[in-house]
Amino acid sequence: MSTQPAPLLIACALGIEHFALRAGERGGAGGPVTVLRTGMGPRAAERSVARALADPALAGAAVVATGFCAGLAPGMHPGDLVVAEETRDPRGDVPCAGTDLLVKELTRTVPGRTVHTGPLTGSDHVVRGNERSDLLDTGAIAVDMESAATLLSAVRTGERPVAAVRVVVDAPEHELVRIGTVRGGISAFRVLRSVLPAFLEWHRSLLLPRR
Repeated sequence: MSTQPAPLLIACALGIEHFALRAGERGGAGGPVTVLRTGMGPRAAERSVARALADPALAGAAVVATGFCAGLAPGMHPGDLVVAEETRDPRGDVPCAGTDLLVKELTRTVPGRTVHTGPLTGSDHVVRGNERSDLLDTGAIAVDMESAATLLSAVRTGERPVAAVRVVVDAPEHELVRIGTVRGGISAFRVLRSVLPAFLEWHRSLLLPRR
């Protein structure tokens, strides 16, 4: 008797992120794919992901947290990609699965874009100015409001592979308050619209029998 392939849940916070991901949607995943808009902030993300994963149709689902983020390291630019090695939250850190594969697939899928790897930290507000450098001092390379809460909620509901991939929309030399924000936002949107095939390949690889 054949078994249904494990599903994939892709979680993002904002309507513009959801639109970008759905615009890039196509077939070929190893199992059913759900793109979930959680709403903004860690509490909304945690509640929305827990509710989604309670659905029997998403039992055992792999989870990817994605969307935009703020880069923390000097030299980051809008449109750069961040693949988390782990997400950090005051309530706990969550290691990510298949980081190397995601880097490889994103490099192939979105050529010409820099891919950064390292810890991705969570915040309950938009990070600006000196707070950005304080977070960099902890070893984190980027920050957003939902990834850590999304993955923490995901692993608390059951054992499953999780990952976080974010597109830099602002960075130390390119803060959102600056005049280049619109141009940087368009660049980040175009990148986010292109990443779905990398997520599908990551998901497919998780379903392959191990030798």
